[in-house]
Amino acid sequence: MKIRNIAIIAHVDHGKTTLVNSLLTKSGTFRNNEEIQDRMMDSNPLEHERGITILAKTTAIHYKDYKINIVDTPGHADFGGEVERIMHMVDGCLLLVDAFEGTMPQTRFVLKNALENHIKPIVVINKVDRPNADPKKAVDEVLDLFIQLGAPDEFLDFPVVYTSALNGTSSTSPDPATQKDGMEAVYEAIIKNIPEPKADPTAPFQWQPALLDYNDFVGRIGVGTVKRGIVKVGDTLTDIRLNGTTRDFKVMKLYTFLGMTRSEVNQVEAGDICGIAGLTDLGVGETICAPGHLEALPPLRVDEPTLQMEFGTNSSPLRGQDGKFVTARVIEDRLYQEVQRDVSLRYVRKPNCETWIVSGRGELHLGVLIETMRREGYELEVSKPQVIIKEINGVRCEPYEDLQLDVPDEFVGDMMTILGDRGAVLGDMTSNNGVTRLNYVIPSRGLLGFVSNFLTMTKGYGIINHTFKEYRPMYNHVVGERNIGVLVSTDKGPATSYALEKVEEHGTMFIVPGDTCYEGMIVGEHRYPVDLAVNCTMTKPMTNVRSSTRELTIVLKAPRKMTLEACLDYINLDELVEITPGAIRMRKRILNTADRKKFDSHKKDEQESLEQQVGLK
Repeated sequence: MKIRNIAIIAHVDHGKTTLVNSLLTKSGTFRNNEEIQDRMMDSNPLEHERGITILAKTTAIHYKDYKINIVDTPGHADFGGEVERIMHMVDGCLLLVDAFEGTMPQTRFVLKNALENHIKPIVVINKVDRPNADPKKAVDEVLDLFIQLGAPDEFLDFPVVYTSALNGTSSTSPDPATQKDGMEAVYEAIIKNIPEPKADPTAPFQWQPALLDYNDFVGRIGVGTVKRGIVKVGDTLTDIRLNGTTRDFKVMKLYTFLGMTRSEVNQVEAGDICGIAGLTDLGVGETICAPGHLEALPPLRVDEPTLQMEFGTNSSPLRGQDGKFVTARVIEDRLYQEVQRDVSLRYVRKPNCETWIVSGRGELHLGVLIETMRREGYELEVSKPQVIIKEINGVRCEPYEDLQLDVPDEFVGDMMTILGDRGAVLGDMTSNNGVTRLNYVIPSRGLLGFVSNFLTMTKGYGIINHTFKEYRPMYNHVVGERNIGVLVSTDKGPATSYALEKVEEHGTMFIVPGDTCYEGMIVGEHRYPVDLAVNCTMTKPMTNVRSSTRELTIVLKAPRKMTLEACLDYINLDELVEITPGAIRMRKRILNTADRKKFDSHKKDEQESLEQQVGLK
C-alpha cells in the first residue's frame, strides 16, 4: 500500500480538528453504524470544553490504494513546540486558513516551521460558507506570507483547496456555490502534491521518536516515522542517546494508527508512522537503529520552558476534606507521570519541603495540568506564575512575545495606555472597518494578568494572539503585579448574609453566604490599594426583639466568579491558589492575621530603606 504522511497546521480555532473529523468520516474509515462524535481527535475532556487541541495526535485513513497518515497539531502558542517536532515526521502539510480571518500570528509561526524543514504545503481555505468570508483575499494574504518568509520559488505556486470542514464539503473553486459533499478535493490534492516517504525498506532499520505517549503497562511509547528498514516485535535495537552513548533494548510492542484506533501489529515497514514501546526512558530526538548500523539522525529541538510556578501540598485548614490525593508522594508520582508524555514540562522538588518548581511553556500549558489534576481528585496549592530568567553572555534576560490585538477603535487608547505600562513596544497599527490591529513586542511578564481581563476590557469584541519571540535583556520595571488590595478573612466558618452585607461595602466579593471561609483566605477585592482584614462569619446577636424576617430582607450584590486562570492571573507573589476537586480558593501565604501584618510591615520598611539607598526618596 502506498503511504502519504501529512500534518495539519494552522492558527488556533481555524478548524484543524474539525477538518480531520471530516477527512475521517468521509473516507469510509468508519462503519455505517459506528457512532462518530464531533471533533473526535480531541479525546481529552478539557480539549472539548475549551475547543482547542492540547496534544498532537496521530490517525490515518485509507483512500483508494493509499494509506494517508495524518497528524493533528495544536494551534495555541503554548504547544507550538510539538508542531516543530512533527515536521520531522511528515513529507507535506495542510496549511489551514480561515476564509474570514485570513493569516494570523500562529499561521506565520507554523508555516515558518514547515518551510524551514522543506515541507511542501497545500493551502486549505476553510470556513468559506462563513458570512463575510473572502477566500480570494485569504489566498492573497497566504501568498504574501510565503514571500515574506522567503519560500522557495517552487512553493509559491501552491495548490489551494476550499472547504467547509464543519459541513464536510470541499472544492477547488473559491465560489461557495461549487462546494460538494465529501473531501475528495483534499484527498486528491494530497495524493497529487505530497511526495511519498523517502524510505528504503531494504536498508538497516532507523527510526526517531518525535512525540511521546505513556501507558501504565508498557511505560513510554515513542511515536515517529520509520526512516528505513523494517521492525518486528521482539527485535533487539540500539538507542543512540542525545549525549552519544548507546544502549540495547528489545521491542515489546508495535503500534500503528487507523481512524480512532491504535492497533498492535507485529511488523512495520519503512515510511509508516508507528509507536514503539520497550525503552522506559526513551527521549524525543534520540535515534533507534539496527545493531551494528549506528547512524544518528540530527536531534530534534525541544522548546525550553519559559514560565514556572510552585506546586505544593495543600496546607489550608480545609486540607483533605475534598480530594482523594493530598500527600506529597502521590503528587510527585503524578508529576512524574506527566513529564513522561509532555517533553516541554519540567519539575524539581525544593529541598526540605513539600513543594515543587514546575516549569512549562505558558499559562495555558500549566493551567491545563492543574485543571486535569483537580478533576482527577488531587488537592494542591500553586503560586503566581513567574517567567524563567536566563543569563546570556553575562546579561539577565527574560522571554519576549509577539502580541497581536484586534480591537474596536474606541478601545485603542485604553489598550495602548495599559500595554505601555506593561513594557510593550508598538510595532505597527492598521485600521479597517472600525477595527484596529495593533502589533506589539512585550515581555512575557506583561501578559500575566492581562489576557484573562482582555475580553472584559473590550466588552467581548477583542481578539488577542501572542507567540514566543526570543529572550531579551530584562525590562527593569515591575509588571504583572496587582495594584489593588484584597479583603482577607479573619475567622473560620460559613459566611453569613449578615456579615457579607457589611463587608461588601468595602469592595467586590468573591464568595456567597454559606461558603466556608478560614483565616487568611481571600474573600473579595478591596477598593483601595491595601489589604483589609474582615470577618465574614459574624452572626447577628440574638435578642428578644429580633425580627424573624430581618435576614430575608438582605440583598447582596452578585459576587465576581473567578476561574482557575483568573485566579492565577489575579494573585500576587505573597498569595497562593488552593486547588481542590470541589473548589478553587485564593489565600495568603501567611494565614495568621497578626503574623501577616508583622511581615508586611517589615517588608515595607525594607522597601523604603532600599529606595532611600538608591536615591528614589
